[in-house]
Amino acid sequence: MSIAKVPCTIVTGFLGAGKTTLVRHVLENARGRRLAVIVNEFGDVGIDGEILKSCGIDACTEDSIVELANGCLCCTVADDFVPALQGLLDRPAAPEHIVIETSGLALPKPLVKAFNWPEIASRVTVDGVVAVVDGAAVAAGRFADDPEALARQRAADASLDHDNPLEEVFEDQLMCADLVILNKADLMSETERSSVTDQIGKTLPRAVKLVEAENGRVPIDVLLGLGARAESDLDSRPSRHDLDGEHDHDDFETFIVDLPAYASPQALVERLKRAAALHDVLRMKGFAAIDGKPMRLLVQAVGARIQHQFDRRWPEGERRGRLVVIGETGLDRAAIRDVLLG
Repeated sequence: MSIAKVPCTIVTGFLGAGKTTLVRHVLENARGRRLAVIVNEFGDVGIDGEILKSCGIDACTEDSIVELANGCLCCTVADDFVPALQGLLDRPAAPEHIVIETSGLALPKPLVKAFNWPEIASRVTVDGVVAVVDGAAVAAGRFADDPEALARQRAADASLDHDNPLEEVFEDQLMCADLVILNKADLMSETERSSVTDQIGKTLPRAVKLVEAENGRVPIDVLLGLGARAESDLDSRPSRHDLDGEHDHDDFETFIVDLPAYASPQALVERLKRAAALHDVLRMKGFAAIDGKPMRLLVQAVGARIQHQFDRRWPEGERRGRLVVIGETGLDRAAIRDVLLG
Protein backbone atom coordinates (compact mmCIF):
# COMPACT_ATOMS: atom_id res chain seq x y z
CA MET A 1 0.00 0.00 0.00
CA SER A 2 1.33 3.43 -0.97
CA ILE A 3 1.91 5.89 1.86
CA ALA A 4 1.86 8.87 -0.50
CA LYS A 5 -0.75 11.47 0.30
CA VAL A 6 -3.65 11.86 -2.13
CA PRO A 7 -3.44 15.31 -3.74
CA CYS A 8 -6.54 17.51 -3.58
CA THR A 9 -7.33 20.59 -5.64
CA ILE A 10 -9.66 23.19 -4.13
CA VAL A 11 -11.57 25.11 -6.79
CA THR A 12 -12.90 28.38 -5.42
CA GLY A 13 -14.49 31.40 -7.04
CA PHE A 14 -17.39 33.76 -6.78
CA LEU A 15 -20.95 32.97 -7.85
CA GLY A 16 -21.14 32.28 -11.58
CA ALA A 17 -17.39 32.43 -12.19
CA GLY A 18 -17.42 29.07 -13.98
CA LYS A 19 -16.18 26.63 -11.33
CA THR A 20 -18.46 23.76 -12.36
CA THR A 21 -17.55 24.25 -16.03
CA LEU A 22 -13.87 24.08 -15.08
CA VAL A 23 -14.35 20.91 -13.00
CA ARG A 24 -16.31 19.30 -15.81
CA HIS A 25 -13.44 20.11 -18.18
CA VAL A 26 -11.04 18.36 -15.77
CA LEU A 27 -13.23 15.26 -15.72
CA GLU A 28 -13.56 15.19 -19.49
CA ASN A 29 -9.78 15.28 -19.84
CA ALA A 30 -8.80 12.92 -17.02
CA ARG A 31 -6.96 10.60 -19.45
CA GLY A 32 -7.56 7.54 -17.31
CA ARG A 33 -6.66 9.19 -14.02
CA ARG A 34 -8.98 8.05 -11.21
CA LEU A 35 -10.63 11.26 -10.01
CA ALA A 36 -13.27 12.07 -7.43
CA VAL A 37 -15.16 15.30 -6.89
CA ILE A 38 -16.68 16.86 -3.78
CA VAL A 39 -19.13 19.57 -4.80
CA ASN A 40 -20.62 21.99 -2.27
CA GLU A 41 -24.02 23.41 -3.21
CA PHE A 42 -25.55 26.64 -1.93
CA GLY A 43 -29.13 25.56 -1.42
CA ASP A 44 -30.81 22.18 -1.35
CA VAL A 45 -31.05 21.34 -5.04
CA GLY A 46 -27.98 19.59 -6.46
CA ILE A 47 -27.72 21.55 -9.70
CA ASP A 48 -23.91 21.57 -9.86
CA GLY A 49 -23.72 17.87 -9.05
CA GLU A 50 -26.26 17.14 -11.77
CA ILE A 51 -24.26 19.16 -14.29
CA LEU A 52 -21.15 17.11 -13.52
CA LYS A 53 -22.99 13.79 -13.58
CA SER A 54 -24.35 14.56 -17.05
CA CYS A 55 -20.87 14.50 -18.62
CA GLY A 56 -21.50 11.09 -20.15
CA ILE A 57 -17.93 9.87 -19.56
CA ASP A 58 -16.35 7.28 -17.29
CA ALA A 59 -14.87 9.89 -14.95
CA CYS A 60 -18.39 11.12 -14.15
CA THR A 61 -19.70 7.95 -12.54
CA GLU A 62 -22.34 8.37 -9.89
CA ASP A 63 -20.10 7.33 -7.00
CA SER A 64 -17.17 9.54 -8.03
CA ILE A 65 -19.12 12.73 -7.28
CA VAL A 66 -20.05 13.53 -3.68
CA GLU A 67 -22.53 16.36 -3.09
CA LEU A 68 -22.56 18.28 0.19
CA ALA A 69 -25.59 20.53 0.51
CA ASN A 70 -25.86 21.11 4.27
CA GLY A 71 -24.10 24.46 4.14
CA CYS A 72 -20.91 26.18 3.13
CA LEU A 73 -17.93 23.82 3.46
CA CYS A 74 -15.85 26.36 5.34
CA CYS A 75 -18.56 26.37 8.02
CA THR A 76 -19.30 22.62 8.10
CA VAL A 77 -15.78 21.15 8.06
CA ALA A 78 -16.29 18.74 10.94
CA ASP A 79 -19.81 17.63 10.07
CA ASP A 80 -19.50 17.23 6.30
CA PHE A 81 -16.12 17.80 4.70
CA VAL A 82 -13.78 15.63 6.77
CA PRO A 83 -16.18 12.63 6.79
CA ALA A 84 -16.66 13.01 3.01
CA LEU A 85 -12.90 12.91 2.45
CA GLN A 86 -12.54 9.89 4.72
CA GLY A 87 -15.30 8.10 2.84
CA LEU A 88 -13.53 8.60 -0.49
CA LEU A 89 -10.15 7.55 0.89
CA ASP A 90 -11.58 4.37 2.45
CA ARG A 91 -12.95 3.05 -0.84
CA PRO A 92 -11.31 -0.12 -2.23
CA ALA A 93 -10.18 1.88 -5.28
CA ALA A 94 -9.33 5.19 -3.67
CA PRO A 95 -9.12 8.21 -5.99
CA GLU A 96 -5.74 9.29 -7.30
CA HIS A 97 -6.75 12.95 -7.14
CA ILE A 98 -9.70 14.70 -5.48
CA VAL A 99 -11.20 17.93 -6.80
CA ILE A 100 -13.21 20.01 -4.33
CA GLU A 101 -15.60 22.59 -5.77
CA THR A 102 -16.64 25.05 -3.07
CA SER A 103 -19.79 27.12 -3.10
CA GLY A 104 -19.46 30.65 -4.44
CA LEU A 105 -19.64 32.05 -0.92
CA ALA A 106 -16.97 29.83 0.65
CA LEU A 107 -13.76 31.11 2.18
CA PRO A 108 -11.00 28.70 1.11
CA LYS A 109 -8.59 29.18 4.03
CA PRO A 110 -10.68 27.35 6.68
CA LEU A 111 -10.93 24.46 4.24
CA VAL A 112 -7.16 24.41 3.73
CA LYS A 113 -6.67 24.44 7.51
CA ALA A 114 -8.85 21.33 7.79
CA PHE A 115 -6.20 19.32 5.98
CA ASN A 116 -4.13 19.52 9.18
CA TRP A 117 -6.83 17.70 11.16
CA PRO A 118 -5.37 14.48 12.65
CA GLU A 119 -8.06 12.33 11.01
CA ILE A 120 -6.85 13.16 7.49
CA ALA A 121 -3.46 14.93 7.80
CA SER A 122 -1.43 11.81 6.97
CA ARG A 123 -3.62 10.85 4.00
CA VAL A 124 -4.26 13.99 1.91
CA THR A 125 -2.57 17.23 0.90
CA VAL A 126 -3.76 20.40 -0.83
CA ASP A 127 -2.09 20.19 -4.24
CA GLY A 128 -3.32 23.69 -4.96
CA VAL A 129 -6.07 26.28 -4.50
CA VAL A 130 -7.45 27.41 -7.87
CA ALA A 131 -9.43 30.67 -7.86
CA VAL A 132 -11.77 31.09 -10.82
CA VAL A 133 -12.59 34.74 -11.61
CA ASP A 134 -15.49 35.94 -13.74
CA GLY A 135 -13.39 38.40 -15.71
CA ALA A 136 -16.33 40.02 -17.45
CA ALA A 137 -18.12 40.65 -14.14
CA VAL A 138 -15.05 42.23 -12.54
CA ALA A 139 -14.49 44.37 -15.63
CA ALA A 140 -18.08 45.60 -15.29
CA GLY A 141 -17.24 46.99 -11.84
CA ARG A 142 -18.77 44.42 -9.51
CA PHE A 143 -15.78 44.86 -7.18
CA ALA A 144 -13.70 47.89 -6.21
CA ASP A 145 -10.76 48.78 -8.45
CA ASP A 146 -8.83 50.13 -5.43
CA PRO A 147 -9.72 48.24 -2.21
CA GLU A 148 -7.53 50.52 -0.08
CA ALA A 149 -9.23 53.65 -1.37
CA LEU A 150 -12.59 52.03 -0.73
CA ALA A 151 -11.54 51.18 2.84
CA ARG A 152 -10.54 54.82 3.42
CA GLN A 153 -13.87 55.99 2.04
CA ARG A 154 -15.76 53.62 4.33
CA ALA A 155 -13.75 54.74 7.35
CA ALA A 156 -14.76 58.33 6.65
CA ASP A 157 -18.45 57.49 6.27
CA ALA A 158 -20.16 57.17 9.67
CA SER A 159 -23.26 55.63 8.08
CA LEU A 160 -21.38 52.50 7.00
CA ASP A 161 -20.83 49.93 9.73
CA HIS A 162 -19.72 46.89 7.73
CA ASP A 163 -17.77 45.94 4.63
CA ASN A 164 -19.33 44.62 1.44
CA PRO A 165 -19.36 40.83 1.99
CA LEU A 166 -19.08 40.18 -1.75
CA GLU A 167 -15.80 42.04 -1.89
CA GLU A 168 -14.52 40.22 1.21
CA VAL A 169 -15.26 36.81 -0.28
CA PHE A 170 -13.70 37.78 -3.60
CA GLU A 171 -10.48 39.01 -2.00
CA ASP A 172 -10.19 36.08 0.43
CA GLN A 173 -10.47 33.64 -2.47
CA LEU A 174 -7.71 35.41 -4.38
CA MET A 175 -5.42 35.73 -1.36
CA CYS A 176 -5.51 31.96 -0.77
CA ALA A 177 -4.90 30.99 -4.41
CA ASP A 178 -1.99 29.13 -5.95
CA LEU A 179 -3.39 29.66 -9.44
CA VAL A 180 -5.88 32.23 -10.75
CA ILE A 181 -8.05 31.44 -13.77
CA LEU A 182 -9.30 34.61 -15.47
CA ASN A 183 -12.37 33.00 -17.01
CA LYS A 184 -14.66 34.40 -19.73
CA ALA A 185 -11.71 36.22 -21.29
CA ASP A 186 -13.55 36.07 -24.62
CA LEU A 187 -16.17 38.47 -23.22
CA MET A 188 -13.57 41.13 -22.42
CA SER A 189 -11.68 43.64 -24.50
CA GLU A 190 -7.89 43.77 -24.38
CA THR A 191 -8.10 46.90 -22.22
CA GLU A 192 -10.51 45.20 -19.81
CA ARG A 193 -8.30 42.11 -19.53
CA SER A 194 -5.30 44.30 -18.72
CA SER A 195 -7.25 46.30 -16.12
CA VAL A 196 -8.67 43.22 -14.37
CA THR A 197 -5.29 41.47 -14.41
CA ASP A 198 -3.76 44.53 -12.77
CA GLN A 199 -6.52 44.65 -10.16
CA ILE A 200 -6.05 40.97 -9.31
CA GLY A 201 -2.29 41.45 -9.10
CA LYS A 202 -2.72 44.18 -6.49
CA THR A 203 -4.87 41.87 -4.36
CA LEU A 204 -2.59 38.82 -4.48
CA PRO A 205 -0.21 38.69 -1.49
CA ARG A 206 2.51 36.84 -3.41
CA ALA A 207 3.53 35.80 -6.92
CA VAL A 208 0.76 33.62 -8.36
CA LYS A 209 0.32 32.50 -11.94
CA LEU A 210 -2.71 33.92 -13.78
CA VAL A 211 -4.12 32.05 -16.79
CA GLU A 212 -6.79 33.40 -19.15
CA ALA A 213 -9.52 30.97 -20.18
CA GLU A 214 -12.74 30.65 -22.12
CA ASN A 215 -15.45 28.34 -20.74
CA GLY A 216 -13.01 26.96 -18.16
CA ARG A 217 -10.81 25.32 -20.78
CA VAL A 218 -7.41 25.06 -19.14
CA PRO A 219 -4.97 22.16 -19.73
CA ILE A 220 -5.36 19.61 -16.95
CA ASP A 221 -1.60 19.57 -16.39
CA VAL A 222 -1.79 23.28 -15.58
CA LEU A 223 -4.54 22.74 -13.00
CA LEU A 224 -3.36 19.56 -11.32
CA GLY A 225 0.10 18.78 -10.00
CA LEU A 226 0.89 22.20 -8.51
CA GLY A 227 2.47 20.57 -5.45
CA ALA A 228 1.64 23.55 -3.25
CA ARG A 229 1.09 21.65 0.03
CA ALA A 230 -1.05 24.65 0.97
CA GLU A 231 -1.92 23.30 4.42
CA SER A 232 1.76 23.79 5.35
CA ASP A 233 1.85 27.31 3.91
CA LEU A 234 -0.97 29.08 5.75
CA ASP A 235 1.01 32.17 6.75
CA SER A 236 1.38 33.27 3.13
CA ARG A 237 -2.41 33.16 2.66
CA PRO A 238 -3.84 36.12 4.60
CA SER A 239 -7.57 36.43 5.13
CA ARG A 240 -9.84 39.23 6.26
CA HIS A 241 -11.40 36.68 8.59
CA ASP A 242 -8.20 35.47 10.31
CA LEU A 243 -9.07 37.49 13.42
CA ASP A 244 -12.84 37.23 13.18
CA GLY A 245 -13.05 33.48 13.67
CA GLU A 246 -16.48 33.52 12.00
CA HIS A 247 -17.88 33.57 8.50
CA ASP A 248 -21.48 34.70 8.24
CA HIS A 249 -23.76 34.04 5.26
CA ASP A 250 -26.71 35.98 6.64
CA ASP A 251 -26.27 38.61 3.92
CA PHE A 252 -27.32 36.06 1.29
CA GLU A 253 -30.37 33.97 0.65
CA THR A 254 -31.41 31.30 -1.77
CA PHE A 255 -34.75 29.86 -2.80
CA ILE A 256 -36.13 27.43 -5.36
CA VAL A 257 -38.69 27.97 -8.08
CA ASP A 258 -40.48 24.97 -9.62
CA LEU A 259 -40.63 25.74 -13.32
CA PRO A 260 -43.37 24.76 -15.77
CA ALA A 261 -42.61 23.61 -19.31
CA TYR A 262 -41.83 26.47 -21.70
CA ALA A 263 -42.65 26.79 -25.38
CA SER A 264 -39.01 27.49 -26.29
CA PRO A 265 -35.64 28.14 -24.66
CA GLN A 266 -35.95 31.81 -25.59
CA ALA A 267 -39.25 32.11 -23.75
CA LEU A 268 -37.48 31.14 -20.52
CA VAL A 269 -34.38 33.24 -21.26
CA GLU A 270 -36.52 36.36 -21.65
CA ARG A 271 -38.11 35.76 -18.25
CA LEU A 272 -34.72 35.22 -16.64
CA LYS A 273 -33.46 38.48 -18.12
CA ARG A 274 -36.48 40.36 -16.79
CA ALA A 275 -36.04 38.86 -13.33
CA ALA A 276 -32.35 39.85 -13.31
CA ALA A 277 -33.12 43.38 -14.53
CA LEU A 278 -35.95 44.06 -12.08
CA HIS A 279 -34.53 42.43 -8.94
CA ASP A 280 -31.14 42.18 -7.22
CA VAL A 281 -30.44 38.61 -8.31
CA LEU A 282 -26.83 37.45 -8.25
CA ARG A 283 -27.21 33.99 -9.74
CA MET A 284 -29.82 31.65 -11.23
CA LYS A 285 -29.18 28.07 -12.31
CA GLY A 286 -31.25 25.00 -12.94
CA PHE A 287 -33.09 22.83 -15.45
CA ALA A 288 -36.25 23.39 -17.48
CA ALA A 289 -38.53 21.32 -19.69
CA ILE A 290 -39.23 22.57 -23.22
CA ASP A 291 -42.38 21.52 -25.06
CA GLY A 292 -41.70 18.78 -27.57
CA LYS A 293 -38.08 18.27 -26.49
CA PRO A 294 -36.95 15.04 -24.76
CA MET A 295 -33.77 16.73 -23.49
CA ARG A 296 -33.67 18.93 -20.42
CA LEU A 297 -32.50 22.52 -20.80
CA LEU A 298 -29.64 23.58 -18.51
CA VAL A 299 -29.77 27.32 -17.75
CA GLN A 300 -27.18 29.38 -15.90
CA ALA A 301 -27.48 33.11 -15.33
CA VAL A 302 -25.04 35.63 -13.88
CA GLY A 303 -26.93 38.91 -13.77
CA ALA A 304 -28.33 39.48 -17.25
CA ARG A 305 -25.88 37.05 -18.91
CA ILE A 306 -27.74 33.83 -19.66
CA GLN A 307 -26.24 30.58 -20.91
CA HIS A 308 -28.39 27.62 -21.90
CA GLN A 309 -27.97 24.26 -23.57
CA PHE A 310 -29.72 20.90 -23.80
CA ASP A 311 -27.51 18.62 -21.72
CA ARG A 312 -29.19 15.20 -21.54
CA ARG A 313 -32.49 13.35 -21.71
CA TRP A 314 -34.83 13.64 -18.75
CA PRO A 315 -34.68 10.57 -16.48
CA GLU A 316 -37.86 8.51 -16.59
CA GLY A 317 -40.56 10.17 -14.49
CA GLU A 318 -38.40 13.19 -13.56
CA ARG A 319 -39.41 15.77 -16.17
CA ARG A 320 -39.61 18.62 -13.67
CA GLY A 321 -38.00 22.02 -14.04
CA ARG A 322 -36.36 23.65 -11.00
CA LEU A 323 -34.36 26.82 -10.63
CA VAL A 324 -32.14 28.00 -7.76
CA VAL A 325 -32.15 31.78 -7.25
CA ILE A 326 -29.36 33.36 -5.17
CA GLY A 327 -29.14 36.97 -4.07
CA GLU A 328 -28.49 39.29 -1.19
CA THR A 329 -30.93 39.19 1.71
CA GLY A 330 -34.22 40.91 0.98
CA LEU A 331 -35.09 39.39 -2.38
CA ASP A 332 -38.74 39.85 -3.36
CA ARG A 333 -39.40 36.15 -3.85
CA ALA A 334 -43.04 36.55 -4.86
CA ALA A 335 -42.21 39.14 -7.51
CA ILE A 336 -39.39 37.03 -8.94
CA ARG A 337 -41.69 34.00 -9.12
CA ASP A 338 -44.31 36.10 -10.89
CA VAL A 339 -41.79 37.09 -13.55
CA LEU A 340 -40.65 33.50 -14.07
CA LEU A 341 -44.07 31.87 -13.95
CA GLY A 342 -46.60 34.55 -14.88
